[in-house]
Amino acid sequence: MYRLIDKEQIMSFWKRIFAKADVKAATNADHQLIRSLKTRDLIALGIGAVIGTGIFILPGTVAATTAGPGISVSFILAAIVCSLAAMCYAEFSSALPVAGSAYAYGNIVFGQIVGWIIGWALILEYMLAVAAVSTGFSGYFASLISGFGLHIPKALSGAFNPAQGTYVNLVAVLVVLVIGILLSRGMRTSMVVSRVMVLVKIAIIILFVVVGLFFIKPMNWHPFTPFGLKGVLAGAATVFFAYLGFDAVSASAPEVVKPQKTLPRGIIGTLIIATILYVAVAIVLTGLVSYTKLDVANPVSFALDMIHQPQLAGVIAIGALAGMFTMMLTMIYSSSRLVYAIGRDGLLPNWFGHVTNGLPEHSLWTVTIIIAIMGGFIPLDQLVNLVNIGTLIAFAFVSIGIIPLRRHKDIDNQGFKVPGYPVVPILSFIFCLIFMTQLSVETWMMSGIWFAFGLIVYFAYGYRHSAK
Repeated sequence: MYRLIDKEQIMSFWKRIFAKADVKAATNADHQLIRSLKTRDLIALGIGAVIGTGIFILPGTVAATTAGPGISVSFILAAIVCSLAAMCYAEFSSALPVAGSAYAYGNIVFGQIVGWIIGWALILEYMLAVAAVSTGFSGYFASLISGFGLHIPKALSGAFNPAQGTYVNLVAVLVVLVIGILLSRGMRTSMVVSRVMVLVKIAIIILFVVVGLFFIKPMNWHPFTPFGLKGVLAGAATVFFAYLGFDAVSASAPEVVKPQKTLPRGIIGTLIIATILYVAVAIVLTGLVSYTKLDVANPVSFALDMIHQPQLAGVIAIGALAGMFTMMLTMIYSSSRLVYAIGRDGLLPNWFGHVTNGLPEHSLWTVTIIIAIMGGFIPLDQLVNLVNIGTLIAFAFVSIGIIPLRRHKDIDNQGFKVPGYPVVPILSFIFCLIFMTQLSVETWMMSGIWFAFGLIVYFAYGYRHSAK
């Protein structure tokens, strides 16, 4: 009798945690959100997330230490690998235009516990990424205004560390709160600002490329692969993480006009434009200055000084600020929609799933305030690597998830489909696993703590309150 009860309880337990979300209910759950985003808006969101300060730093430092001038090939290889995952995201977003991105996809094709793990990973990714970038924004802003003789008091310029005389990073807090206010005014207003910022950023990148073309010395490209093919491949593994922001585009699904067509265009368009910009900067940068000299904190500004164009350095700082602002806007937007979706499903309190005037304001302001506190008061140096593992976990599940998606009897996708099925999804999954092995032991240990905490939250609350 006891054995029978135990067996029944165990079967009930496993059935519940792997319960799959109902497709019809999931696709109809977000009717309160306003559909206003078009392809150009999604590309602006995507470029906003993918092209940040990294474009002014990564090509130089990776060229100097890992790939040499072959860094341009590294970016192309990384984009090819990333495009495999991008196509998987595009198919999922076409088949299931629902809030929550990879969390929702996992919930539907794998079951509740898998969806929760993906969602928990992405919550960490989004919040840490924005908090870290907010501190970078603060640094660039302080540098820019110092040129006008203005200075931020030391006490207000860094995370809480009385021994060093810093108590709060005021600019980091304020920029996050400004973005929260902007997003609370609705996506139309937010997208106008985002598109303007993205255009400014792209214009400044193009300005650097065009000016730089006149000062290129082809001899700087020789040898093209000083570290050999191994260096180019290692460079690809490093710069791969520069592309990870595009997945934020799929979070906008319930607010997109004609999502089956628009979402795949936004995701793939983001990747193509980002690749062109990264490769162009890499080619010009390594042509301006020998790769051996580029292992500096600001390689683009350094190169401009080397060719006696220091006046453009200030312009680059503006481009960096625009890049960081749009990245934070996209990530705060995406994380608020993720928390909204998890709350809507009952895995977090339903309060997070509340919608006011077409916006999930409760989740938006919760996310905004937490990020502002993290960016303003907490040193994040050792935690930023967790951003990569969170995204790779989502990529891996979305990639292999195409197989059960195609077999799902309740899903009839008439939109985009991954070419080369099932080879492409399996290859994408394998590459994600390979890139995970490149992460440090410390990163795995810290992520293990985060996921253990996440499982405690799930079994203490989500398991008991799930809407399913």
